[in-house]
Amino acid sequence: MNKAVLEFSSRTENVAFARVAVAAFVSQLDFTLSDIEEIKVAVSEAVSNAIIHGYGNNPDHTVRLELRVAEEYMEIEVIDQGKGIKDISQALEPAYSTDPERMGLGFAFMQSFMEKFSVQSTPGKGTRIKMSRRAGAPRQAAVPEQ
Repeated sequence: MNKAVLEFSSRTENVAFARVAVAAFVSQLDFTLSDIEEIKVAVSEAVSNAIIHGYGNNPDHTVRLELRVAEEYMEIEVIDQGKGIKDISQALEPAYSTDPERMGLGFAFMQSFMEKFSVQSTPGKGTRIKMSRRAGAPRQAAVPEQ
């Protein structure tokens, strides 16, 4: 197994950094360019959620990205110590958002682009999003694990 851990400031410009870092790391597996684009979108959504919803766009916090690859399998965790999610089931509903300026499709994208997907959150303590996908395998949208 190969693994990497990245921590970066909760600044919106670091969403692009997370995308590129994950793409570079998972490219050691046999993912197509299309697969890597989908993985990048899922990571963008998860990191954006941490920054926007978890930390309220406050750049003085840290987002943690844990990456693991083994054989043809990758796993990504995006972790924040932000405000957490009170009702995960509600948050997972397509088009639900606590911010009226947002479309509320982030979790829907993450689920549709990953084989496995889970959200763990404690109000006032933060959120952990775990996503995984196998290279070269046909994929169906992930059913959230809780």
